[in-house]
Amino acid sequence: MPKIGIIYGMENTFPGALIDRINSKNVPDVSAEHIHIGGIKMAEPSGYRVIIDRISQDIEFYRAYLKNAVLGGTIVINNPFWWSADDKFFNYALASKLGVAVPKTVILPHKVHPPGTTDQSMRNLLFPLNWDEIFSYIGFPAFLKPFSGGGWKNVYKVENPDDFFEAYDQTGSLCMTLQSAVEFKEYFRCYVIGRNKVRVMSYDPKQPHHLRYSRNGASGSKELLEHVERDCLTLCRALGYDFNTVEFAVQDGVPYAIDFLNPAPDADVHSVGPENFEWVVENVAQLAIEKALSEWEPQGEYGWSRFLQGSSL
Repeated sequence: MPKIGIIYGMENTFPGALIDRINSKNVPDVSAEHIHIGGIKMAEPSGYRVIIDRISQDIEFYRAYLKNAVLGGTIVINNPFWWSADDKFFNYALASKLGVAVPKTVILPHKVHPPGTTDQSMRNLLFPLNWDEIFSYIGFPAFLKPFSGGGWKNVYKVENPDDFFEAYDQTGSLCMTLQSAVEFKEYFRCYVIGRNKVRVMSYDPKQPHHLRYSRNGASGSKELLEHVERDCLTLCRALGYDFNTVEFAVQDGVPYAIDFLNPAPDADVHSVGPENFEWVVENVAQLAIEKALSEWEPQGEYGWSRFLQGSSL
């Protein structure tokens, strides 16, 4: 019997609803359950055909468990090997290669040496940086934000070089990017499930968390929403994510992809609202069941392996 498991952290509404939805479908020989993990023996199968990962980005023990599970034939949503390697700066570079609009972005060295390093570790680093060239390329206003992170943590909007240096001084050993600001009037956050289903949601990142998602669907022209949906699929198919959110800020009619490294996206009913919650629960349940019944083996070629092999897009 192919089993589906879910591994999660502090979230309360989505994991239980997903398990109940999968089991309520009464698919022959398929069941879903909450995972309980003890000591993990190397190369031992997990016992699950599919695992939905909602927490390993924060807990290395769980990430190691999931990689080991893949070796035993488990399909993990999302792929723990690529998720471990991915970062937002790579995402922006990839998007630009794929023809998806992204703001100009520069990656910056750590303000403070990372733990265990010294000046000697930085001998390949140009010092001082040519800040005038960087500022000329990016322009102001701009956003200073981690090259890999989420939840709008450690994000600063800077209006000029003085603002930038004041913010940069607070970033410590974080690796940061500086990105041109998009002065948007429309903003979307989109669920992408299975690389073929998209739900576009109007979203306001300036609001408190529980008020950010529109309860009235997505507003925008048909052409704009189709453009957003097309870019969502382009990005998630290239990255190989089966459960992701993609964010777009729209300026002068152009949707700029702002963030698309969200492989454990918010799915709490209290923040996304009942209709969005219902959509994501149902579609993730369908995806998990399809994968549980599939013959696909995770040890085969991954959709992103061409990047690791040095092949072009």
